[in-house]
Amino acid sequence: MIKVKEENEGKFLVIIGEKNTETEYNVEVDDEYYQKLTEGRITKQELIKKSFQFLLERESKESIFSSFNLRIIKSYFPEYEQVIK
Repeated sequence: MIKVKEENEGKFLVIIGEKNTETEYNVEVDDEYYQKLTEGRITKQELIKKSFQFLLERESKESIFSSFNLRIIKSYFPEYEQVIK
């Protein structure tokens, strides 16, 4: 289960729940990058959720940085932007 809650404009708390554990992440996404990836077709929360689904298909939740900007995902997974679009 992936929950995404907006904390402040562009800053979100992501909670990944498994069995009896929850892992929290602080994620940022700026308007320019959000528009580039989605053209406004989905909400920022949906973009972040899809981004976490993308990451979890490729690595364990323990390997994901606890705090990051969505822009860095493409540095580790060059296909990220194409898959998300």
